[in-house]
Amino acid sequence: MYIPKANEETRLPVLHAHIRAHPFATLITMGATSLTATHLPLVLEDDGSDFGLLKGHISRANPQHKDLNPSVEALAIFAGDHHYITPNWYPSKHETGKQVPTWNYAVTHAYGPLRLVEDPHWLLAHLTSLTNIHEASFPQPWHVDDAPPDFIQQMLHGIIGLELPIRKLEGKWKISQNRTPQDREGVKQGLSQLDTPESLAMKSLMDKL
Repeated sequence: MYIPKANEETRLPVLHAHIRAHPFATLITMGATSLTATHLPLVLEDDGSDFGLLKGHISRANPQHKDLNPSVEALAIFAGDHHYITPNWYPSKHETGKQVPTWNYAVTHAYGPLRLVEDPHWLLAHLTSLTNIHEASFPQPWHVDDAPPDFIQQMLHGIIGLELPIRKLEGKWKISQNRTPQDREGVKQGLSQLDTPESLAMKSLMDKL
């Protein structure tokens, strides 16, 4: 990923928080003749390594696990908040006119060797962890053991587990760092005036900077 120095995010807690806040990833692998991508939720676990471990699963019918070149690292992309930025928000645009539109965004790339897992105990533990994380905010969370055991076993037969030990993490926070303080303030004001969930999320990200 091309990352200008001003946009580089290297703080591990920030990158981990970004992954956990935006867990629906794009997993890209190299096959025999081409790249393959699958969109799926991944769980980040602290396994004592430098960058952590990603866990997920795909359908057994998905050919990605069959056409996998294990010698080439996989890439998991976690895209976060993003928003279109109009040059009309820059005070400098009204002075010189020499401005163009852009797009602000935050993204994390995780690289590592992809391992396939078919152990039913691993798969059950993974699904339990995954659902517990995403059901936690509901008044009455659904649990794996709410479904009949034989039905869960049938579901387990239909999936392949994935483990991606992270060997490299890249973060790119392109949120107007290259602009003057006046232009950055103009962008934040413009985002506030739009008053949408997406615009306010980007403003919040810029405020944290």
